[in-house]
Amino acid sequence: MRRLLAPLAAAAIMFASFATAQDYPSQPITFVVPFSAGGPTDAVTRLIADPMGKTLGQSIVVQNVTGAGGTVAAGQVAKAPADGYMVLMHHIGMATAPGLYSNLPYNPLEDFETIGLVTEAPMTFIARKDFPANTLEEMIDYLKANADTVTIAHGGVAGAAHLCGMLLMKQIGKEITTVPYQGTAPALTDLISGQVDIMCDQATNTSGQILGGEVKAYAVTAEERLANLPDVPTTAEAGLGDFQLRIWHGLYVPKDTDPAIIQKLSEALQVAVKDQKVIDRFAELGTTPVSPDRATPEALSEMLSSQLDLWGTIIKESGVSPQ
Repeated sequence: MRRLLAPLAAAAIMFASFATAQDYPSQPITFVVPFSAGGPTDAVTRLIADPMGKTLGQSIVVQNVTGAGGTVAAGQVAKAPADGYMVLMHHIGMATAPGLYSNLPYNPLEDFETIGLVTEAPMTFIARKDFPANTLEEMIDYLKANADTVTIAHGGVAGAAHLCGMLLMKQIGKEITTVPYQGTAPALTDLISGQVDIMCDQATNTSGQILGGEVKAYAVTAEERLANLPDVPTTAEAGLGDFQLRIWHGLYVPKDTDPAIIQKLSEALQVAVKDQKVIDRFAELGTTPVSPDRATPEALSEMLSSQLDLWGTIIKESGVSPQ
């Protein structure tokens, strides 16, 4: 009897899984954002949520879960039911967290399934208006000569600006006094008022201040100039050709989520990144959605693996002690 029941039980489980995937989604989906509302990751999430929801035939609710550089939100999603109803939107912090936090409540490679890349946002080098240097080359020379007195701001540990600052210091071979803030907004405020000297942050955060003439802009870490910042040269044009840093965003679900559900989410994402409204709005933010062939589980998995290796080395060499 047991020999007869075992195949029947296995068949029942397979059928239930198939039925679940076929019916998905039958209720609203939650996109978890590891950072505050109004920030670049939140903006990117809300922009793709609408077209993805239309494709899937369900509403998508955006939930902001802040704390510990995004690790609180990631940990929450890692432990969520693997049913496709809780999805994590995370940026490059997914790859840097293992080097910055000693007791992560998850493993980026083992506790998630990837859905696809969403966007890659370049960074901008900026400074207070009265900073002595007028070009990126002059800024780097000034940093090398005055490393003990210059301050570089960032909006939080493991954030984009923090990572960019570490990469810059590695590039020029000098340690610069780092001033951390609780968010990008207060860091930019102090930069504008002259309380700190320089900053490297996403174009999605700094475009308004650059266009408004509130800060000096030296370069953008992209292969081509940004449409909304045509007067700001690329790092290659400005003399720092091998400094290519983009803050990428991707979507994840808990490990063991049904492959059919992952496929549905990925296909909806591929439709969203082609949406003209999304493309236009992203451009206003200083970024672009990825091409549909990169909005795939394979592309994000490859990106995550390579970036874990890259940033693990950089963080270790920087001497930053894990929290």
